[in-house]
Amino acid sequence: GVIGGAMDLAQGARHIFLAMQHTTAGGAARLVERCALPITGRERLELIVTDLAVIEVREGRFVLVEHAPGYDAAAIQAVTGAALEVSAELRPIAL
Repeated sequence: GVIGGAMDLAQGARHIFLAMQHTTAGGAARLVERCALPITGRERLELIVTDLAVIEVREGRFVLVEHAPGYDAAAIQAVTGAALEVSAELRPIAL
């Protein structure tokens, strides 16, 4: 199945970069403190890129390093279900 195939790919990966919409179609946060489903390859997840932000995963912490134009760290945190650390070098996403 599709889920099993993706899990197999993630299990064998050295690095995982995740690209997704920041929220669901209903506006719910996709980045959360605890997942309801099993997670594969979590220890290899390094970077999350969404329509609002670029977030590095450092030792299990989410670090906001870039933001979309028109958004700041507070606006991104407001639609994120997990705590974000803000990089001292926070910058706009280069388009």
